[in-house]
Amino acid sequence: MQISFFNQLLGNKQEAIGAYADIIKRNLADESSLAVAVNNLVALKGPKDVSDSLRKLDRIKEKGMQNFQLAGVLDLKLSSKQKEAIYANRVLLLLHANKMDQAQELVATLPDLFPGSVMPVLLQAAVLVAAAANHPHIAAESLAKIHDIQHMPGTVATLVSLKERAGDIKGAGAVLDAAIKWWLNSMTEDNQLSVIMQEAASFKLRHGREEDAFHLYEELVKTHGSVEALVGLVTTAAHVDVDKAEAYEKKLKPLPGFKGVDVNSLEKTSGAKHVEGAAHVAPEAHEEVRREKPKKKRKRKPRYPKGFDPANPGPPPDPERWLPRRERSSYRPKRKDKRAAQVRGSQGAVAKDKHEAGASGTNSNASNSTSSQVSSSKGASQNAGQQSKASSKVFKKEV
Repeated sequence: MQISFFNQLLGNKQEAIGAYADIIKRNLADESSLAVAVNNLVALKGPKDVSDSLRKLDRIKEKGMQNFQLAGVLDLKLSSKQKEAIYANRVLLLLHANKMDQAQELVATLPDLFPGSVMPVLLQAAVLVAAAANHPHIAAESLAKIHDIQHMPGTVATLVSLKERAGDIKGAGAVLDAAIKWWLNSMTEDNQLSVIMQEAASFKLRHGREEDAFHLYEELVKTHGSVEALVGLVTTAAHVDVDKAEAYEKKLKPLPGFKGVDVNSLEKTSGAKHVEGAAHVAPEAHEEVRREKPKKKRKRKPRYPKGFDPANPGPPPDPERWLPRRERSSYRPKRKDKRAAQVRGSQGAVAKDKHEAGASGTNSNASNSTSSQVSSSKGASQNAGQQSKASSKVFKKEV
């Protein structure tokens, strides 16, 4: 749990979410650790998957209760701050799920559970604002009744926005003036005066009250030295006092890329024509483009194979060299030998010798005749032996 909490503080959101989810799956016997893991996981996920977050919070409520109420064991083990955070997350999830009835019922029980805290009042205001979203007058009046939070930046911004939507510009300005007065007299360390004054000056400039906005911006520049306030002061002073606008303009740092720009010559020109769809390009980009010279492409020499002379390349290569042989125009199939099909019978050397002897008509000598006689006699004896063997075999079979 501590490692998960440290990851959450360090901004490792995904690691913390995974660790909290793993703790919840284990069904720990330590109910307080389970409740803390559920609450922190719900806070990290925010408005994503609201239904799943509500189901996880249902695991730590009292069983058998229709309304949300923490289990009795957790009510004893958890601190008041921890329980307040769980109830606040439950209300916010109900608002995200658009379950106004359940949110109002739960909010009504919180002041009794946490009597010394401002959180129940803030949650009541949030529920009222959400319920009266289409009625800004009612929402503003409901929020204005909570006196303890009127000076908070979030409350001030909400009230100003509601009154602007309702058309009450004077009332919105009065809210900002009251908040500035409260913070001027406040002695707290976490002073929000600069934030309120910045918003008040922007509001008054937006609604045509340039003098009031000028004084607020001037006070901000003197006390806080804000660059944003200085820009607002120069813009506002241009409508009120041109000399002061020029004096304050000199305090602004010069922008890079505008050193060589002549303002007087620009004013004499007719101005640039607006082209639809054209992208906005900063002047610095134009200056950088002008400075950069077009890069010349380096010409690379062609690489020839070893032993190749480009002066005498010889005949050009066959354009059909990549095609299979059967698909080339020069391909001619092999002819079959028709004479091979006419040969019949055995082709032994004895028959060839007899054919050559008869064709020549020469007389054989004595040695050849004797050798032929010997061979014929041997052949006769072999035939006689084979016949005797065959007859004996036949005799044996008959017996």
